[in-house]
Amino acid sequence: MPRFSQPFTTVKTEGMLLPAELIARVADLDPKLPGIRPEDYNLPKGERINEATNRSWNRLTTLWARFRKELEGLHEGDAATGLTRDRWLLHLFAELGYGRVQRHAAFEIDGKSYAVSHLWGHAPIHLVGAGLDLDKRAAGQVGAA
Repeated sequence: MPRFSQPFTTVKTEGMLLPAELIARVADLDPKLPGIRPEDYNLPKGERINEATNRSWNRLTTLWARFRKELEGLHEGDAATGLTRDRWLLHLFAELGYGRVQRHAAFEIDGKSYAVSHLWGHAPIHLVGAGLDLDKRAAGQVGAA
């Protein structure tokens, strides 16, 4: 079995979804690779991708730190849905270019109700709190019960 060296110390790839060769091409700014020009991200003329990513990273790490601090003040078992939504997830979606996702009620399909808290265009999104375990049902929690 051939062994491939990992050229990046902070990135580990498994399988072939993001092969090391592709990551190397991105890092080298290969002009033949689509999606790596500032225009591809609708950046203002003259703004570099690394400037935009640094700005987003700095904003999100600051918001994340504040959010985590607020979570520490909650009592055990608090789902923290409102806090998670308002202090973290809505900002994250906005920073990723989704804008302000719109609140939405549950969908009913063939007489069955499906919990949805927000929409982005026609894509349903259900935001839950950081205090909920996504692998377990939570009685009394909309969309998690």
